[in-house]
Amino acid sequence: MSKLTLSRQHAETVLGNALTAQNFSPAAFAAHAAIWLEACDYPGLQILEDGMTDTRVDTAFARDQSGIDLRNMSCVKIGERVLNDVSLNGRTHLRNVRHGLFLVPASVMHNLSIGCAVDASFAFGGVRILNPYAEKLAMADEAGVHLDEALWTQLTRGDK
Repeated sequence: MSKLTLSRQHAETVLGNALTAQNFSPAAFAAHAAIWLEACDYPGLQILEDGMTDTRVDTAFARDQSGIDLRNMSCVKIGERVLNDVSLNGRTHLRNVRHGLFLVPASVMHNLSIGCAVDASFAFGGVRILNPYAEKLAMADEAGVHLDEALWTQLTRGDK
C-alpha cells in the first residue's frame, strides 16, 4: 500500500473540492471529518468511501428518552444534521449508528457530548474535559497526513 503525504489543510481542501464536484453533500463536513480522522490514525478515507455508497438518508430522526435512533444511516451523510441537533438540543446518545466516528472531529472541536459506541470518552451524560487528539493533530500539522494513495486517488477523481 503506497502512502501519500499532504498537509492537513491542503488535503481537506482538495478532498472537499472533489466531493463538491461529485455533487456529494455535505462535502465540507465529510472532507474535514475524513482528514481529521486520518490525522488521528483512524481510517477516515475508508469510512468516507463506505458511507458515500449509502442510499438511505431519511430526513427525519427523532429524539426519545434514550437518545436518537439513527436507523443505521451513515454519519458520513447525516452527521452534520446530528451535530446541528446536538448543538440545538444538548447532549444525546446514539443508537443504531453507522460511521459514528465521523462525528468525533466536530464534537471535539465544539465540545459536544454525543454518546455512542465509537467514542467512550463521551459516555452518556458525560462531559469531555481534555482533547485526547491534540497531540496527534499537532504532529499531523507538522509532518503532514499520510494517506492511502490508491484510495485518495479514487475519492478525489470520483473513480467510484
